[in-house]
Amino acid sequence: MGRVTRIALVRHGETDWNLHGRLQGRSDVPLNDTGRAQARALAPWFTGGAWDAVVSSPLARARETAEIVAAGADLRLTGTDDALVERDFGEAEGMDFMELAERWPDGSRPGMEADDVVGARGAAAFERLAGEHAGRDLVIVCHGTLIRLGVLAWTGTTVERIVNATVTLVEGGPGAWRVTGVNLGGPAAG
Repeated sequence: MGRVTRIALVRHGETDWNLHGRLQGRSDVPLNDTGRAQARALAPWFTGGAWDAVVSSPLARARETAEIVAAGADLRLTGTDDALVERDFGEAEGMDFMELAERWPDGSRPGMEADDVVGARGAAAFERLAGEHAGRDLVIVCHGTLIRLGVLAWTGTTVERIVNATVTLVEGGPGAWRVTGVNLGGPAAG
């Protein structure tokens, strides 16, 4: 049996919408200066030669985080993968939590991608990318909800909250993936 593969699922750095509590979803919101600094601060977590490559969601906030981390850790950036985009929040995108509570007090979000669909999409992408990098360690930069629901579908582990610019570490191989850390590195560790 080959070496265990490690997958670092990284949530992108902070955006102004994160700062103001707005749902981003598939809206292409860029990093703010804090988010860029968070990505630079996270890069050393991946130095030392163990990590093979970085792949990201095509959304600007994830792509820029991946570029900063890859450059800071001297890693190969392999590009983007459309399956790594964030959940589509439908009509709720761009709203803050007070607006959501006022508009839909029952918690409904018209047009929102269902939990099981997001989870299945995330799990399939993580498994496929892990297979493409079997026996090597891969950094995947994407989004909080995709990580939470994808990890649940992939490993059976519930993760409550993913902090910006942190790592959720998953180790193993096909059929035997397990979460070994949540919110590692970055601001959550400080």
